[in-house]
Amino acid sequence: MADLSRLSLNTATTKAWTLAEAVDGAVRAGLPAVGLWRDRVAEAGLASAARIVADAGLRVSSLCRGGFLTAADEAGKAAALDDNKAAIVEAATLGTRELVMVVGGLGAASAPGGPALPDGDRDLVAARQRVADRVADLAPFAAEHDVRIVLEPLNPIFAADRAVLSTLKQCLDLAEQFPAETVGVVIDTYHVWWDPELREQIVRAGTSGRIASYQVCDWQLPLAQDILLSRGFMGDGYIDFPTITSWVAETGYAGDVEVEIFNQEIWDAPGDETIATMAARYDTLVRPYL
Repeated sequence: MADLSRLSLNTATTKAWTLAEAVDGAVRAGLPAVGLWRDRVAEAGLASAARIVADAGLRVSSLCRGGFLTAADEAGKAAALDDNKAAIVEAATLGTRELVMVVGGLGAASAPGGPALPDGDRDLVAARQRVADRVADLAPFAAEHDVRIVLEPLNPIFAADRAVLSTLKQCLDLAEQFPAETVGVVIDTYHVWWDPELREQIVRAGTSGRIASYQVCDWQLPLAQDILLSRGFMGDGYIDFPTITSWVAETGYAGDVEVEIFNQEIWDAPGDETIATMAARYDTLVRPYL
């Protein structure tokens, strides 16, 4: 029997399943944890979602996602704060400390993945400062609820529309302005595998106690028409999982390892088959190096 005691199913990987179906699938496969997306929680209802996971005896490794903090107008700032405070309450209710933040792109983005607005804001430096300002606004509220704001660096290919923080270093530079129990980082192999400073920054994150989550999936080519959907099972692409996992393990990280995959073919496949494949790849490419 494979040791799956640290493996978590992120509900994005089985997108066609409801929260209850994902929880049932994780239980059937012998997984101990799930990472939840807020859309699935909203569909089930917050109280019901918390009960479904608790009754199944599973951990909630993280909640995704908060963020989109870059609005420059007062109404946009207020809406972002309201939504993220709601997400913090959701995380606390679901029993996880880790709220993953996709911090948001430029004001020139019409929507994630959409065309640029000709008169939109393209000031990248100012957008990053607004992220820092909103994290500062939210940190006391997160601390009151014993929830950690978890900054996620996204591959630079997503800087325009999804996240103006692209490297682990950028996220740590911001996180270190706050206590480690209040603001941390997630290491998602899909987003950071290319970074020439990756080992140095993983060590830095571990030394300061800020690794809140380790997420794994592969970088595939050719890129899908919707670039967001270019993730794959570990071993199907270009990422060196044994090496990166060893770097994470060297820090003493002992938390869950989430598999989070956005891929239409995988979404269209039977969910139990998807979990079986991800568990097998985890057992050979990740677990031995933890």
